[in-house]
Amino acid sequence: MSKKVLVTGASGFLGGRLVRALIDGGATVKAMVRASSSLRGLQGLPADRLEVVEGDVRVEHAVFRALAGCDRMYHVAAVNRLWSRDPAEILAPAIEGTEVTLEAACKRGIRRVVYTSSVATLGVTAAPEAMDEGHAFNLQDAVTYVEAKRRAEEVALSFSDRLEIIAAQPSVMLGPGDTKPTPGGQALLQFLTWSAPLMDFPVIDGGLNYVDVDDVAQGHVLLMEKGAPGERYILGGDNLTYEQFFSMASELTGVNGPGGVVSKGALQLVASLQELRARLGGPEPMISSKAARDFAGAYAWVSSAKAEALGYTHRPARRALARGIQWFLEQGYLRDTDARRLRLHLRAPS
Repeated sequence: MSKKVLVTGASGFLGGRLVRALIDGGATVKAMVRASSSLRGLQGLPADRLEVVEGDVRVEHAVFRALAGCDRMYHVAAVNRLWSRDPAEILAPAIEGTEVTLEAACKRGIRRVVYTSSVATLGVTAAPEAMDEGHAFNLQDAVTYVEAKRRAEEVALSFSDRLEIIAAQPSVMLGPGDTKPTPGGQALLQFLTWSAPLMDFPVIDGGLNYVDVDDVAQGHVLLMEKGAPGERYILGGDNLTYEQFFSMASELTGVNGPGGVVSKGALQLVASLQELRARLGGPEPMISSKAARDFAGAYAWVSSAKAEALGYTHRPARRALARGIQWFLEQGYLRDTDARRLRLHLRAPS
């Protein structure tokens, strides 16, 4: 009889979509969430195939208990924020949480684990060229989220002599279920609601890789089945400059396209002012000064060829973006005045 599979971070963007993908594929899932987590992303799933368990990934006995009756685990849990007044809020769940969770897996006798890392652990390039899994990390004093992912990935792979552990490295995810939303979702929403007088939405030089969250979820399932232990696999989509990405969002919605290019110095100044405001009790910055320093004018472009050799596929970024915009519209993330301005041409992207 097939045992259950545990998904940590199951209330998050990727975690929730991974739970759905697993259940759709016939699995019975234990979804581990924090007691304070919203279960919005797990609504509508069959109760006989889903068991929600509360616990903190930094508490070994909580993970050990959650793993009862399971033979596989997807460790997805992380804090998907670029900046915090207290960096430990991002670092501890990633680094300590990974060590504690995998230690519990060893003690429970779990054989195979897919750990969710990030392409952020690869660094960036100055030229528009795609990195693969062998690219050496090249950022010094990196933004907190990147540092958390880099160090947590090292911890995860250090368990390779005790577990069959495979590291998945997603790029920037788009699509339905971004309930928080993530930094990528926040940037998209900021573009869709931009209303500064006499100024179109500013962009910077450089670019990122964008992928549909459901393709990443299916990639995780594929890696559990076919991934080689101790290896990293990029789960990416299309490489786009920032200008290309926001121009695509403009074509899909009718919102004014991006405006002029902002210099790295100007972006760092804005980011520093936003950080100062946040430290004084204001909202978190949309971008940190370290992120502006590292990613403005740089490229986090990647190749998924290694995963594709196992059967990984992804839909075009345009379709992923349309699905994300449509979900934000349907879920009420835009004010009525902004929603009425949008003209979504791809009404039911699959």
